[in-house]
Amino acid sequence: MSDLPEQGVPGFPGVAVVMPVRNEAAGLAAAVAAVLAQEYEGGIEVCLAVAPSRDDTAGVAAALAAGDDRVSVVHNPAGVTPAGLNAAIRATTAPVVVRVDGHSTLPLGYIATAVATLGRTGAVNVGGVQRPEGTTPFEHAVGLAMASRFGAGDARFHYGGPEGPVDTVYLGVFRRDAIEAVGLYDEALIRNQDYELNWRLREAGGVVWFDPALSVGYRPRSSLGALARQFYDYGTWKRVVARSHPRSLRWRHMVAPLTLLGVLAGLIGGWFWPPLFVMPAAYAVAVVAAAIVVGRSPVVAARLCVVYPTMHLSWGEGFLVGRPQEAS
Repeated sequence: MSDLPEQGVPGFPGVAVVMPVRNEAAGLAAAVAAVLAQEYEGGIEVCLAVAPSRDDTAGVAAALAAGDDRVSVVHNPAGVTPAGLNAAIRATTAPVVVRVDGHSTLPLGYIATAVATLGRTGAVNVGGVQRPEGTTPFEHAVGLAMASRFGAGDARFHYGGPEGPVDTVYLGVFRRDAIEAVGLYDEALIRNQDYELNWRLREAGGVVWFDPALSVGYRPRSSLGALARQFYDYGTWKRVVARSHPRSLRWRHMVAPLTLLGVLAGLIGGWFWPPLFVMPAAYAVAVVAAAIVVGRSPVVAARLCVVYPTMHLSWGEGFLVGRPQEAS
């Protein structure tokens, strides 16, 4: 930690936790409490960027700020995540910026471990595993799919692995000077803003570091329709980022679009030239095989046989033909 600016306790840089929140009234108090309970010797400030909500998120946030002088609130009238993150970052001063979602609960030791990793590695951003925490059988199946290589490719934050440099991480713990130098988050991006920021950080010479000791819970989508919309948006905004940064594309980003094209070509063209049917058939076999290996039971495997194609084909459709619009 010696190469990070000190603020407060000598040897421990101050930390600003920034939380973009929207429709988070039910879980916001618990999320903030988990931040304030962190065992970290440096100072911690929390800034809640409140977007227009259908519930009383604004009231809960105001009450939290009134009850603890470490908590502050800024407004996010645009209602989108990158705008909220930027507003909260600009409203804080600590040399380390920790991104946390309003529905996430940080485990004890998360901040201390992340700051230590920043100092130890010299990275500009560190992050860890996105840990699925489904509460229903369907959410559990989605979590298994997202944590598998067949579902998420080689993005290490989905499934873990050894620590080291990566192209992106989940959430992120940043050096403030590094993200300010590249202009913070791109507020035009509704999705994929984390990957795009990490691309610019790496282009500027910084290192983005994966540390499996860091882990934050994530609740997967609870319905097939919500999952399809989520991955359609992911694909759509990945294409937007690719247009701005063509070299940011990785092989895993092209698998879903090519799979969709292959399935469609086989289902349509196979009626004219039957050997083309092998493409959708091969994909179906791969889905079933992955579902059996990951699901480990017939019931879970059956759910995965629906979840995997929904993720892959929705992402591919979004990448190929999706129109960017504000996510609901």
